[in-house]
Amino acid sequence: MANPKFILSGGGTGGHIYPAIAIADELKARFPESEILFVGASDKMEMQKVPQAGYTIKGLWIAGIQRKLTLDNAMLPLKMMSSLWKSRGIVKSFKPDVVIGTGGFASGPLLKAASAAGIPTVIQEQNSYAGITNKWLSKKADKICVAYDGMERFFPASKIVFTGNPVRQDLIHTEDNRAEAIKKYGLDPQKKTLLVLGGSLGSMRINQLIAKELTWIVAQGVQVIWQCGKFYFEQYRHYGDTDNVQVLSFIDRMDMAYAAADIVVSRSGASSVSELCIVGKPVIFIPSPNVAEDHQTKNAKSIVDKEGALMLKEVQLDTQFQPVFEDLLRNEEKQHRLGQNIKKLAKVNATNDIVEEIVKLLRH
Repeated sequence: MANPKFILSGGGTGGHIYPAIAIADELKARFPESEILFVGASDKMEMQKVPQAGYTIKGLWIAGIQRKLTLDNAMLPLKMMSSLWKSRGIVKSFKPDVVIGTGGFASGPLLKAASAAGIPTVIQEQNSYAGITNKWLSKKADKICVAYDGMERFFPASKIVFTGNPVRQDLIHTEDNRAEAIKKYGLDPQKKTLLVLGGSLGSMRINQLIAKELTWIVAQGVQVIWQCGKFYFEQYRHYGDTDNVQVLSFIDRMDMAYAAADIVVSRSGASSVSELCIVGKPVIFIPSPNVAEDHQTKNAKSIVDKEGALMLKEVQLDTQFQPVFEDLLRNEEKQHRLGQNIKKLAKVNATNDIVEEIVKLLRH
């Protein structure tokens, strides 16, 4: 099939958006004449990030279920009907050959509409604990690409393919860019660089930690690249006036940030974990406790259990951060060992393997 058509849907956070973009890039590389359309939630970050990556996106009026009773929850049935109606229209007019969902609420109505129209669907589940939308869609999906063992707890075993998570290909050789990265960020090559990542939206608790410990960190002879997230930027930007500290709302070139880093402090969302495996730097994971079934702790633990990273729970930060960070900073052998071990867990060909599954469905 020379000119296949694909719809990709996923969003809400970078963890759903970037895998979808990575899959789209690989599809485009294989089928230069293909047509690719994204569908997302009309008020979420995919509406900016997808066009920046060079793709067209249509927005649905959809939102997730809030944990507490809100007007948004009362509107949910209406939003769901509206999104299903619009999704049917999109599927009918675009006529995709395969539809791919990477999680997030917008992918629900779209993949439902595609299945109802008899179009093959593929789900890509990033986490060790399946998301509500993907569980809902799994009965009708043709293939389910996963990144962790034991996912038959959530999905029909016959549909599961173990691929790993798609990551941006520019992360595979970050070490080659180290000199350029140090120049880009104006860093001192003689000093260690700490990269702080709170996920695509930022993390209040990690930001509080770094603000509290910043003077001490800099006193250890460390320079800091701190991605605080757009919601927190106004609150924390003044810390960027400190020598050896750069505060950023968002990092546009993750490959450069990883290349510059010697140690990383990060949330343990699935995309972050997959990227950090490929980059192979020593990491201290701080899982978010505010996610379904505490899946970030499970994601981090899967790496820690193989001696590929360190983990601190939020409740340990006030007492444990300084000793854990200082021990890692002073121990070059430990840095090297963690970096080597996490790299062994990388699934470098994940994007390629997922696209292989998509291509098989084209031949039906």
